[in-house]
Amino acid sequence: MTEEAQGRDDEETAGQEAIDEEVRARRALSGEDHARDALTGTAGPRRRRRRERAVVPEPEFTSYYGRPVLKQPVWKALDIAGYLFLGGLAGGSSVLAAGAQVTGRPHLARGARIGAAGAIAVSMVALVHDLGRPGRFVNMLRVLKWTSPMSVGSWLLSAYAPAAGVAAVSAATGRLPRIGTAGAMAAAVAGPAVAAYTGVLIADTAVPGWHEAHRELPYLFVSSAAAAGGGLGLLVAPLEETSPARRLGVAGGAAELLVARLMRARMGVVAEAYQTGRARVLMRAAEALTGTGAVAAALGWRSRWVSAAAGAALLAGSALTRFGVFEAGMISSSDPKYTVIPQRDRLHPR
Repeated sequence: MTEEAQGRDDEETAGQEAIDEEVRARRALSGEDHARDALTGTAGPRRRRRRERAVVPEPEFTSYYGRPVLKQPVWKALDIAGYLFLGGLAGGSSVLAAGAQVTGRPHLARGARIGAAGAIAVSMVALVHDLGRPGRFVNMLRVLKWTSPMSVGSWLLSAYAPAAGVAAVSAATGRLPRIGTAGAMAAAVAGPAVAAYTGVLIADTAVPGWHEAHRELPYLFVSSAAAAGGGLGLLVAPLEETSPARRLGVAGGAAELLVARLMRARMGVVAEAYQTGRARVLMRAAEALTGTGAVAAALGWRSRWVSAAAGAALLAGSALTRFGVFEAGMISSSDPKYTVIPQRDRLHPR
């Protein structure tokens, strides 16, 4: 081999070694050598990993043309929130009326029966007004679907309202007492379901402020209904007959405050909707009135005026709770983050 050929071979070898060294250096920087050593069982020298800074900014929760991710419900606050409250008041009052009937408190039983019938009547008027025409409510009775809260609720109202009406007419006129008692007992059986199903109904929607609270809303509505029923009893009955109403109002009010706090603690970021704007004002006012009414009901058993004031506070607190929940749902449906963040949190553990 000539000296010229030998020189070319040396140059090619040196060039190939330089290329191999550059490839090894790039692999070391990208971590490929570490991955290859882990596969082959050969561990190379450990290198400190440099802390990498995120170059992609956190996403902003916006949508196309600034529109919300969800379409806001078209329900009117006065109709639907009023429907939620009055249905709960009717259910709680029917339970109280049955208890008063059994324990021999005629004035309390009479007032609770009439109050339950009046509440459910106005509640159905508010529902039909929001639907637009009565035929739409009748159409919901064409089928009974057990997996649909709206279908089950429509049939519950159709069974409960006539029983509560018969009981109220009998109590107001004094006629047909046996039929009135039967209607009162039937209304008392259906009353808790009437109070609870509205919580299931709105939690079954895609509105984050309601859907994320699906575990607690039925309990919140039932306890709020108990507080409202007890408050009505304190208003309509003489002092010597208010003992069951007092106990129901105190227990319902305490449970309402507890469940509301547990609900917000579990909801995560969506709980902000209950602490924003008008919803915050309504919920805080509801807590203040319910707490004050429960305390006054427990301590004011000797005063007719204190008992009546406690009853009014419990009724107002129950109503504001429903309006606050309704308003929080509207707030949560207008902000994309209340829809996106819970979905990401549910996907992250997977």
